[in-house]
Amino acid sequence: MATAPRTIHVVNGYDKDAYTYYPVLIVGAGESGIAMACRLKEELGFDQFRIFDRQAGMGGTWWINRYPGVACDVPAVFYSYSFCPNNKWTTFHPPGHEIVKYLQGVCDKYQIVDKIQLNTEVTEARWLEDEELWEVTLTHMVAGTGDLSERERKEKIAERGRDSVYMREEIVRAKIIASAAGGLVEPKGWPDQIPGRETFEGDIFHSARWDYDVDLNGKDVIVVGTGCSAAQFVPRLTKAPYNAKSVTQLMRSPPWVVPRPLPPFGTEKWEEWSPTLLGKVPGLSRTLRTLLFLYAEYDYFKIFQNNPSNQRARAKMEAQLLRHMRRSVPEKYHEILTPDYGVGCKRRIFDATWFPGLNDPSVNLTTQPLTSLQAKSVTLGPGRTYPDPKDTSSPARTDEITLPADTVILANGYDVTTWLHPLRIRGKGGKYMHDVWEERGGPQAYMGAAMDGFPNFFIIFGPNTATGHSSVILASENMANYSLKFMKPLLNGDVKTFEVKKEAEVAWTSDMQEKLKDTVWMSGGCRSWYFTANGWNSTAYPYSQFDYTFRCMFPKWTDWDIQYTQKGLLKHRVRQALKYVAFAAAIVGVYRARKEGIALTALPDMLKMFLRFGALRVLNGLQNFIAKVASRVS
Repeated sequence: MATAPRTIHVVNGYDKDAYTYYPVLIVGAGESGIAMACRLKEELGFDQFRIFDRQAGMGGTWWINRYPGVACDVPAVFYSYSFCPNNKWTTFHPPGHEIVKYLQGVCDKYQIVDKIQLNTEVTEARWLEDEELWEVTLTHMVAGTGDLSERERKEKIAERGRDSVYMREEIVRAKIIASAAGGLVEPKGWPDQIPGRETFEGDIFHSARWDYDVDLNGKDVIVVGTGCSAAQFVPRLTKAPYNAKSVTQLMRSPPWVVPRPLPPFGTEKWEEWSPTLLGKVPGLSRTLRTLLFLYAEYDYFKIFQNNPSNQRARAKMEAQLLRHMRRSVPEKYHEILTPDYGVGCKRRIFDATWFPGLNDPSVNLTTQPLTSLQAKSVTLGPGRTYPDPKDTSSPARTDEITLPADTVILANGYDVTTWLHPLRIRGKGGKYMHDVWEERGGPQAYMGAAMDGFPNFFIIFGPNTATGHSSVILASENMANYSLKFMKPLLNGDVKTFEVKKEAEVAWTSDMQEKLKDTVWMSGGCRSWYFTANGWNSTAYPYSQFDYTFRCMFPKWTDWDIQYTQKGLLKHRVRQALKYVAFAAAIVGVYRARKEGIALTALPDMLKMFLRFGALRVLNGLQNFIAKVASRVS
């Protein structure tokens, strides 16, 4: 096939098989997709790409999650792009709408708003082996329906027909696909094993699709779940403007709750002075960001590994957190809020309001399971999920009780184990990526970014890339920069295809799963969304973020099958030849020096000179690497 063009254009525009060609097609307009687009423009000076997103706005998980109190639990100075810092955050942990405003501002600054096509779902991508292009199916949606969950869209179609959600399909082609489909978007549905949903007369919705049309004033509310989202919105429900009569929160097992870090000089002074100081003191923002990065890395080395020193550090931290819990909540909750697994095994909750909110007499926390719904009530029990119901010494209730209920709010998490949902990727030989994953044990990707059999397809924040201790935006930025190293020769016409070797992908995945066994995620004694029932962990990265940054900066090219163009092959051979020529010249130089009578006694001085020169080169290289890491973090 001829080299693919570098511009967006229509092919066979007059014919029925006409299609639009995109050099780069990005799936998802969340923080990862935005990072990929901005880096393409800034690093490569390339703007011939398009971002497609089924939602009605930019921002990904921050656009769609609008529950009361939604906020970032990572300090904002660290939860932002290194290439576009924001010195005007109003708080240390900003609310969701402020993060969306920041992301939209980044799109404005880099002039990529016109490159984003919303209300458009990328449903399938098929590799055309003869053309060496991706054929992509786009589904244009009725405005706003992409913000609904998959279950809600199916219900809407059942009631009003397919045209109420989907308008039309379009087939396009692309040289490169970068999938930035997020994980915390598709909420888990209603638990099928719990009967009575059809007869319940109240409202049921998921916190990730908060229904502000539901009036909670004077209502009895049941909340299912105690994860990070629930910890943020539950304390607000009994207060204005929601004014719920009562809130009963159902907990399967207790999380480890960490006091949310306070900003330097306290919250009030930070909010008053940080915009001025960060904006006017040179280097202050970068310094603070770097310190936060280093502290996060220290946190990883302290508690996430599984050697004796980690176990001692976890035991010390657990004792501190239990003291904090006992000081913060009523005594009746002490037993059920004492975890029986290691800290870090599940995602920790960085909290400022949930524990204090449990002192509200209108809020009740229980580990009795939801067993059925009636028209205006719910039944809890018999039994309990924590502590073990066989523990007869525990005073935690196990009897069956019925509570009045007007509204049930699900905070039971997201479908995070179905990667790239709902995109179906069909690679070489017609094999679907999800089928390959199933054959090999579970979702996986080399560097979290690539699969063999799927050329020129890059995943931004793919399987086994979440570190559990650092900034997601930093990780996404690393992956975007990693992908650029492959996109550049593809877009310059030097390479036709990049495809990771199967043996490299399998070895990478084997190392991930094996190393994870010796981390707190897999050996800490908990159940979590990090891994499946059969023990496959496709979520966590078992090393530090510094380690991943290093790997992204220096790709291992021998792990890739590279199909060069004629032009690219010539360049490659010239570079290789120059290396050999330089080596040969050095050998000839030494030979001539000896032949022309340079005394052997002078060789030690020459060797010292070469060694000194070599040492300087090494130090210079190390200095450049440290500078690169610092700039990436900052």
